[in-house]
Amino acid sequence: MKYLKNYLYLTIALFLFNGCKDESKKVIKAEPVVFKKEGELSIFKKETDSVIGSFDIEIADSEYETQTGLMYRKSMKADRGMLFVFPEVAGHSFYMKNTEFPLDLIFIKEDMTIANYHENAQPLDESSLPSKGAVQYVLELNAGLVQKLGIQTGDSVAYKKM
Repeated sequence: MKYLKNYLYLTIALFLFNGCKDESKKVIKAEPVVFKKEGELSIFKKETDSVIGSFDIEIADSEYETQTGLMYRKSMKADRGMLFVFPEVAGHSFYMKNTEFPLDLIFIKEDMTIANYHENAQPLDESSLPSKGAVQYVLELNAGLVQKLGIQTGDSVAYKKM
């Protein structure tokens, strides 16, 4: 009986030891999200109709794309942006969850005029950034471009898909 008990303890110890072996750990490396040009966008001054800014854009028009936006990216070149195209004209609200660099958000009405904007939205901030009224589009640009370009409510936007 004594030998059976020792044998049982030894078997359990070997099982536990072998079961806890260091298995080779798989390292999962996430691929960086890269810019994919899907269109071109220009912003026009209300009073003069002159171009004040032109950008290569990604277009977010599916539910997944509008939910993800520019999340998980480290930066964006100054001449690029993301245009969100919503199927309905409504009040829309954004936040900066998982967005790692500051942005200017420009809310655009159905007639392609700028309704309002939020400047310098801070990375990773989950505070709500709402439109003031019903809009159909939102343009995200690097922070500081609204001020640098002199973008104002009433200016207009035009874009074309590639």
